[in-house]
Amino acid sequence: MVTDCQNYINGRWVDAGGGETFPDRNPSNWDEVIAAAPRSGAEDADAAVAAAREAFEGWRALSRIKRAEYMDAVVQLAKGDTDELAAAMALECGKPINECRADVVEGIHMLQYCFGRARMADGYALASEIAEKDAFVLRKPKGVAVAITPWNFPFAIPTWLIGPSLTEGNTVVFKPSEETPIVGQRLVEYFDHVGLPPGVLNLVQGFGEEVGEPLVQHPDVNVVLFTGSYAVGSHIRQEVAKFSNKMAACEMGGKNAMIVSESARMEIAVPAALISVFKTTGQRCVSAERLLVHESRIDEFTERFVAGARGLRVGDPLSDDTFMGPLINRDQIEKTAYYNKLARDEGGDVLLDGAAPEVAGFPNGNWAGAFAYRMDYRPDARVLCEEVFGPHAAIVPFHDVEDAAHIYNATEYGFSLAVISEDYRELRRLQDVCDFGVGYVNLPTIGAEVHLPFGGLKRSGTGLPSASALIDVVTHRVAWTVNHAPDIKMAQGMSSAIEGSPA
Repeated sequence: MVTDCQNYINGRWVDAGGGETFPDRNPSNWDEVIAAAPRSGAEDADAAVAAAREAFEGWRALSRIKRAEYMDAVVQLAKGDTDELAAAMALECGKPINECRADVVEGIHMLQYCFGRARMADGYALASEIAEKDAFVLRKPKGVAVAITPWNFPFAIPTWLIGPSLTEGNTVVFKPSEETPIVGQRLVEYFDHVGLPPGVLNLVQGFGEEVGEPLVQHPDVNVVLFTGSYAVGSHIRQEVAKFSNKMAACEMGGKNAMIVSESARMEIAVPAALISVFKTTGQRCVSAERLLVHESRIDEFTERFVAGARGLRVGDPLSDDTFMGPLINRDQIEKTAYYNKLARDEGGDVLLDGAAPEVAGFPNGNWAGAFAYRMDYRPDARVLCEEVFGPHAAIVPFHDVEDAAHIYNATEYGFSLAVISEDYRELRRLQDVCDFGVGYVNLPTIGAEVHLPFGGLKRSGTGLPSASALIDVVTHRVAWTVNHAPDIKMAQGMSSAIEGSPA
């Protein structure tokens, strides 16, 4: 049965203006089309932005607490549908069902955070140099925000962007990944069901170059929020820079690493590495593709890691005992195979060959096996520097903490870092000198929580994190100084006298 998806513009469910659709395929069975979604274009982008712009003044005038109550209402609906949503997500994007449940729960947590924060301080009062002045810092919404989100967290990441944006008084145009139109629509259906005013949240389905690009370039858009690849995020930043009334916050890729120190506990290091590399079949912006291991522990670690990887179950994402599902599409199969070959060509000692397993009942899925190799660090090795976004890992020896930090930083990315160590001085040194946005100690490189900032440096992001920290992106902080004196008194000792004035 094929689900019919639609756009949602100005409170109405509509087809794309041009009437075209595109197929949404099951990555576990690539021949199966599970949905037909609107192939939106510039006409649809214009309509969605116009609706958001029209709704903005009324929405911003609503109490912040009242706006946040819509978030809580959505939470109550989503809670009851967690298992159903997770199953739809597993079918559509191929993540194992356990990860999909966690994705839904994370989205619920984000909206709960927005609801709770609405009754907390939205600004603050400061002392002025002048006793008769009161000084305040306040927040004001920026206007129309565009949220362009990826397929790998199709419920959680949209809530990271939509929840704070709406709560702070912005209106939103949401473009989910073309790989996950069903989950994107389900999220918007909740907002529709709880009575969100028309135009406050709009949904346009389709491809980046056809509808995402017109949204990014639209003159009435004030903020572009993007999660995806560096190539696309870099293009968005360049386009947005052409406008004086617009900014972009882009969370992009990573070439993340786990550092396993000489003091590491292997009972933590090995499972943490397996989770970091192979959860979501390596298709996370925070997945570890480099395992930096102290030279004195590398043989022990490698033996145990390879043995653990061989035992990981690849299969049906709807099965609770599946660890790795399929890759998202055929392009990702080709990309992963390319980098596996590059590792061989650049001299890697292959330990796991990445061969696609045969999965009973799913002969046409986008399956990939675990690939791992051992390689000494070389600055000219592309495979140690470029993001794969698949189940692919290099095991790289290091000599001491300074060597580990140097190797970690020797990429153009700076997203996630995990350190497995019992040495607090070593931990402090790595915290200080490594370029990362999210860091973990004795944990995998994955595991974000919504009340913490989430974003990276260098090619990984613009230094403007999403989740809880997004409030700083979607609002202006403004100064508001009030004088209670009967005359003007200036700070810094400046005179307010006007020579020759009758006053």
